[in-house]
Amino acid sequence: MAFDLTARLTLALTQQKEQFLYRSRKVIDSPQDVELQCDGKPLLSFCSNDYLGLANHPALIKTLKEGAERYGVGSGASHLITGHSHAHHALEEALAEFTRRPRALLFSSGYMANLGTIRALSGKQDTIHEDRLNHASLLDAAKLSDATMRRYPHNNIQALNKRLEKSNGGHPFIITDGVFSMDGDIAPLPQLVTTATRHNAILMVDDAHGIGVIGKHGRGTIEHYGLNNDNVPILVGTLGKALGTAGAFVAGSDELIETLIQRARTYIYTTALPPAIAHATLTSLKLIETDAWRREHLQILIKRFRSGAQQLGLNLMPSTTPIQPLLIGDSGKAIRISEALQQQGILISAIRPPTVADGTARLRITFSASHREQHIEQLLSALDSVIKHHEKQY
Repeated sequence: MAFDLTARLTLALTQQKEQFLYRSRKVIDSPQDVELQCDGKPLLSFCSNDYLGLANHPALIKTLKEGAERYGVGSGASHLITGHSHAHHALEEALAEFTRRPRALLFSSGYMANLGTIRALSGKQDTIHEDRLNHASLLDAAKLSDATMRRYPHNNIQALNKRLEKSNGGHPFIITDGVFSMDGDIAPLPQLVTTATRHNAILMVDDAHGIGVIGKHGRGTIEHYGLNNDNVPILVGTLGKALGTAGAFVAGSDELIETLIQRARTYIYTTALPPAIAHATLTSLKLIETDAWRREHLQILIKRFRSGAQQLGLNLMPSTTPIQPLLIGDSGKAIRISEALQQQGILISAIRPPTVADGTARLRITFSASHREQHIEQLLSALDSVIKHHEKQY
């Protein structure tokens, strides 16, 4: 009897729906902003990673057009063939200066940056220690490498130290998110630096949700803690969140970047990012440095929301970043609340397993510098109404 692939896939998809784990895409008909046209309806969005409100900024649109006029649309090849343009090179130099590191290297996405870096630097003799709540790209990269992966309890330095004491051979790696994407909390980097030094380990930080947002000048969690390249030799950042464009980078020593150019398969064997995107991102960096009010405004919004949520008795997880998770628990309940909010004109995604652990489904509420205080009041009012109504019904 022939294998029936369709029947097998249909069964799996049906089970996902029954468990409230089925994912559906939304179609956005407008530029990325806090006020969207989604599936033909106007919605106030609280689920974007456009933390500084730059994705639709007029200056970025202008320089993107200029970049397209100068460099065309596609890069045409990988960086090591003919795809590495002046725009890419200028952005790498600007990112190195911005992060206060000798060099930076562009990748087409954060996922590719993590896969390429971890596979290029680790070998069979090495052990990679990762925070249990790290982004999927970090976990997948370790799994796909030749190294042994060990996951330590979230931000538990004591447990990490015990595991490192048992490590044999090779140079251990400690890898963590800077800001955790689903919880919104910040990794205890000073303690991780101390642990790395004690055990002669290499510390790598993926600061995708910290770059542009955290620190006095927006240089991320490294700046927030007053650390440097010696403390954290491998820094990963993305361009598609606070910087408002697309792509990613790795920043570090000259030797690190040269090694990645030679060995990182996701750099060597993929077409370079469109040069116009790189050109536009130079404007993003300038805005991050000149528009400190964006970070200041974000903090005002976060404090106002947390204060209002506390008054309403909402179960917010501890976070001082633009990522403010509202813990729901049950996946079905999270979906129903998300749908009810959308009926009131509020767009917030319900995050469910396997993205988060079983029993920890949540509404991942995120803020942008483009939000206004009246938007926070509208959000709080909708949450109060929907959750109270839901509690009466169930």
